[in-house]
Amino acid sequence: MCKVGICGHFGENKNLLNGQTIKTKILTEELKNMLGEKAVITVDTYGWKHSPVKLLIKCYLLIKKCENIVILPAQNGVRVFVPLFLALNKIFNRKLHYVVIGGWLPNLLAKNDKLKERLKKFDGIYVETHSMVKALQKLGLENIKYLPNFKRLDILQDDELIYATDEPYKLCTFSRVTKEKGIEDAINAVKNINNNLGRIVYTLDIYGQVDDNYRARFEELKKAFPNYISYKGKVNYKDSVKVLKNYFALLFPTYHKTEGIPGTIIDAYAAGLPVLASRWDSANEIIEHGLTGFIYDFEKRTRLEDLLINIAKTPDNINKMKKNCLKRARQYTPEKVVGDFITYLQEEPTRN
Repeated sequence: MCKVGICGHFGENKNLLNGQTIKTKILTEELKNMLGEKAVITVDTYGWKHSPVKLLIKCYLLIKKCENIVILPAQNGVRVFVPLFLALNKIFNRKLHYVVIGGWLPNLLAKNDKLKERLKKFDGIYVETHSMVKALQKLGLENIKYLPNFKRLDILQDDELIYATDEPYKLCTFSRVTKEKGIEDAINAVKNINNNLGRIVYTLDIYGQVDDNYRARFEELKKAFPNYISYKGKVNYKDSVKVLKNYFALLFPTYHKTEGIPGTIIDAYAAGLPVLASRWDSANEIIEHGLTGFIYDFEKRTRLEDLLINIAKTPDNINKMKKNCLKRARQYTPEKVVGDFITYLQEEPTRN
């Protein structure tokens, strides 16, 4: 019997770079590294709606063959895969684990008592932030465990850091390209500063997969890009440090209040890159204001522009943060995080 069966969004042979797919792949890789290749088997939920019967058979075989079942559904999938595996588990009585991606679960369960009661029957629900632990415990769930996001990255050494000393200062975004990630805020802030000051103070490079429903809008934006703003395409998550180390700072002006611990910020820290971000619910848990970046009021979107103007006057304030970022990156290595997860897998069942 296999130790772990993982049901998640792997994306078949597609080069999908969204947070759900990346975290699913990374967790699987690290479990195989630590437990052995044959100890872990998977079921890919990508495109499951086109062949639900086929998926059901795969899930049945997965739970039949494995001691532990780990699911990583997003907001829509959680309503499907939680009841599915609870039903299958009436036959097999395996240990069920739900690794949550992002910070939205407390809000969902506050409005969905049926799903909340179902999740109480899981052996463990693993969330990325301490604020989520508290929020879910307040809702009556006792099976909540803290498991931050993580990545296996080649964290820079102090002597590899690159310091910017002259304008223009190179900024970037490194997430899905969509309005909700604040891409237009970043574009407008850089354009306004350069136009108002009459010189190129900042450049902006945009990295990431363009959401299908944002593609037409983004193509229009690109037509109006000045020469100091560029779209650089997709980057494999394993190459993130190599790309990001050449930048001055990362912009993360998200509109999602329920971000968890975004992988892009771990990427930035590993490259010694401070982060300028809007204050989503858990922002303080990963960004130390004034030490590893700056956080601005979520509701006051023009504060990003104000921050950048002040930083341009004293750029050394950003350069002084770079070593702090490297230290923080070491808190999100797989050795620590996945090691804790394996310990949880080996605990006695605790479900209600």
